[in-house]
Amino acid sequence: MLSKDSLVFDYCPDFFEDERGHLFTIWDDSKNQFGIDFNHDKVAKSKKNVLRGLHGDPKSWKLITCLSGEIFFVVVDYRKESDTYLKHQTFLLNDKNKKIVLVPPNFLNGHLVLSDDAVFFYKWSYVGEYPDVNSQFSIKWDDPKINIKWPISNPILSDRDLNCNYIS
Repeated sequence: MLSKDSLVFDYCPDFFEDERGHLFTIWDDSKNQFGIDFNHDKVAKSKKNVLRGLHGDPKSWKLITCLSGEIFFVVVDYRKESDTYLKHQTFLLNDKNKKIVLVPPNFLNGHLVLSDDAVFFYKWSYVGEYPDVNSQFSIKWDDPKINIKWPISNPILSDRDLNCNYIS
């Protein structure tokens, strides 16, 4: 597991629920202990057994939750100088537990959809240009050096995830 000093945090926000549904806050800047300025939001909807990742970049923070459905979420320390280099942590994110994970720069992340479909939400914080695919790093989802115990062995992958490299 990653240590506290690895900077990966997960939490469950306060939320309100009644017969109409529920309401919860993903980000409250008044509780921003890291001084992070989020400047970009993304939403991905995927079907069951789709695996996206492992991806990361050297400059962005990501605040991640699952708005609908359920995902198996993985974070990997990709900081070569770290004592926890290539160690990973897994989380079950879904619309019932409302768990939120903060992923720092130089960490890989990936998710596998466990439900029929899922809506994955993430806020990005970065300085300068958007860290698009060309400035990100991608590692094979089943890299034996990381040894993630994914719940399935034959996920649906993008061309990017099919063709990325193992750690050398």
